[in-house]
Amino acid sequence: MTDYGHDLVFGTLLEPPAGNPQGVVELAQASEQAGLDLVSLSDHPYWPERLDSLALLAAIAAKTTRVRILSNLANLPLRPPATLARTAVTLDLLSGGRFELGVGSGTQHMWDLIVAEGGPRRNAAQSVEALDEAVQIIRKFWTPGAAVRFEGKHYRIDGATPGPVPVHDIGIWLGAYQRRMLRLTGRVADAWVPSSPFLPPGQLPAANRTLDEAAIEAGRTPNSVRRAYNIEGEFAATASGFLQGPPKVWAEQLAELTLTEGMSTYMLYRVDTADSISRFAAEVAPAVREMVAAERSR
Repeated sequence: MTDYGHDLVFGTLLEPPAGNPQGVVELAQASEQAGLDLVSLSDHPYWPERLDSLALLAAIAAKTTRVRILSNLANLPLRPPATLARTAVTLDLLSGGRFELGVGSGTQHMWDLIVAEGGPRRNAAQSVEALDEAVQIIRKFWTPGAAVRFEGKHYRIDGATPGPVPVHDIGIWLGAYQRRMLRLTGRVADAWVPSSPFLPPGQLPAANRTLDEAAIEAGRTPNSVRRAYNIEGEFAATASGFLQGPPKVWAEQLAELTLTEGMSTYMLYRVDTADSISRFAAEVAPAVREMVAAERSR
């Protein structure tokens, strides 16, 4: 595959447990203080043991000044696109233009919980259709001008007033694993966000080919889609697999993914201590940047 030439971004994917709301904010602050670029929150609104991630992102926006903030990924079945659009702009305004909107179609094994909360039950094809419609609607709400009208299979908007306008051009990041969702991502998304426990590095080449083909068919270039990766690993004295080993091994593996698979945003997954954040920021991120810069300069 290829290096798409995107700037490297390093961040965290935090969990919002109900029992420790301030702790999550403190980890976000630790991410910023360590020099990372991005803080993101997962979104599982059907779990009572989790706080509302979008409300918590507002608190993080208020307690940070530099890091970008991402929903990773907002649950579409329980968050209507018009509401998502306006919430995203609110977070963008609060943060001074630091918010990016990640959206997920809904996890297949969570549909019973989604339905129990009043959401729809969708099969795989319907999930792709609904996400496609949602992206169109969200972008219409961000565009000043005529009233928003949309007639789809899953959503209908009949003359809503667009706005407010975001501070910056908010990116839409989509999670995708299967071919239909990957093709949608290639056609319409600003970034793709898989997670290493569910899509290991060996499966990235095939997924990237599908993204690239869909982007080209839609009249886009493959590098129109940033490749992000939620990564899970463990620092250890000796190497034993992907992100299982010392920081030097982590850096070598991530640099290789950037140069061969075009991955350029790495978010440390399931972070629970400031120490792991500091180590990732101090011992991994700079080494990856150095290796990638050296190879790109050749």
